[in-house]
Amino acid sequence: MLISMMYHHVGSDRCSNDLEVFEQHLEYISKNFIPLFPTFEELPKKAICLVFDDGYYDFYKFIYPLLKKYNLRALLAVTPKFILDDTDKDDVTRLGFEHNDLFKEYENATFCTYKELTEMHKSGYVQVVSHSYSHKNLLENNVDLKEELLKSKEMIEQKLDTKVESFVYPFGKYNQEILDETMKHYKYSFRIGNALNKDFHGINGVIYRIDGDFLKSPNEIFHFKNMLKFRFKAYIKQIVGN
Repeated sequence: MLISMMYHHVGSDRCSNDLEVFEQHLEYISKNFIPLFPTFEELPKKAICLVFDDGYYDFYKFIYPLLKKYNLRALLAVTPKFILDDTDKDDVTRLGFEHNDLFKEYENATFCTYKELTEMHKSGYVQVVSHSYSHKNLLENNVDLKEELLKSKEMIEQKLDTKVESFVYPFGKYNQEILDETMKHYKYSFRIGNALNKDFHGINGVIYRIDGDFLKSPNEIFHFKNMLKFRFKAYIKQIVGN
């Protein structure tokens, strides 16, 4: 069984977690699970894949140090349109915007820079993956699917000198046609969905993630009743499709 988690922020006004609770959550994971990067190899028991969406600066500032502290691995899904090479902006500026303003304020380095992404990638604790080029809903009209899928991949690979094999759907939105096109260029794709996976093949080709924002306690996600609910949803999705 594979648990894949979805997170966004710590210390923000939306899609976020309290830093103290989130550290306790990561500590709990470090003691009870084996965090993995995506692989088609046989998984150990208690496998988990941590995925952080968007690549906001608070990831580098707060979460990356915790990954190192607890010896955890995580995927960071980024959108190259909003990534600067480097910045001289201070933390007060970079962390000073509300969630809904972070994309339009990207020139204030509200996202991790390529310099920071390179450091994290080289550490071995973070695998940088694609979250599309410009964070558009791929189901909307007039979306350049090739740009969203390929330009993002090519830019990350060039900037970080690495191979990008995972794609995280913006807003979790896709259809079968988009999935088919995605899998021509990536080995793994992730969506929102609150279900468990057998392995990194996912459910009907897509890895479902459990929403880990707004945690009330460090281990609430992993309570038996929740795991049972996530197992049941996986069973239903395998039958009826995504």
